[in-house]
Amino acid sequence: MAWLNYFDTMADVIQKIKDTQGENIQNAARILADTTKKDGLIYGFGTGHSHLVVDDAFWRAATPANYCALLEPSATGNTEITKSYQIENMYGLGKIIVDYHRITTNDCLIVISNSGNNIAPVEVAKAAKDKGIPVIAITAVEYSDYLTCKHKDGYKLKDVADVVLDNCSLIGDAVCQIEGFPMKVGSSSTIPNIYLQNAILVEMVEILVKEGYEPDVYYNGHMAFMDERYADHNDKLVDKYFYRIRNL
Repeated sequence: MAWLNYFDTMADVIQKIKDTQGENIQNAARILADTTKKDGLIYGFGTGHSHLVVDDAFWRAATPANYCALLEPSATGNTEITKSYQIENMYGLGKIIVDYHRITTNDCLIVISNSGNNIAPVEVAKAAKDKGIPVIAITAVEYSDYLTCKHKDGYKLKDVADVVLDNCSLIGDAVCQIEGFPMKVGSSSTIPNIYLQNAILVEMVEILVKEGYEPDVYYNGHMAFMDERYADHNDKLVDKYFYRIRNL
């Protein structure tokens, strides 16, 4: 049964991450913790379906309030999705995004790109690095190595970032081979990408608490509805970051 194959393969992917990415997760979490202690923002950026990972951590229960989603409308694919593929492969867009959001060296940037090969994610990372902003990449290293490089200067996302988190996703971002059907089905990258991002966020919180620093984390919205203490907590966090995070 294909669905069992999908479950088993994805479990193997997650296990491979657990077996191989521990040190990278800790190094990335250290960057997030240092950023938070400097009162900086943690920016997340992804184009196409990778933007789902960024959206997943923004203004939601159990996530840090200093996480800011860089959701470039023309490149997310929420609307006019076939056009967004062209946009995410335009030169110059990355620097515009970093400059427009006025990301500083007190901040850090998580860039998600499964292939690590499209132009905009690479150039966002490069523009941030050129400003001295720490960059964490979430990408599929084997898949990226397999692909012919698109960027005219010959680098991929994994070549630019300070810390690379390998999502161990399959080449082609597809899992299940169906007998009698010519192509694989079932994407393999979104699940491990979200695992990795949550892993570094929770590790960050643990680091900060151990060091005597209380990070800003949202309560669940339903909890806030049921208890005024939770609602007040969330409202205060929104007020704190409202004029710093453009799309809050």
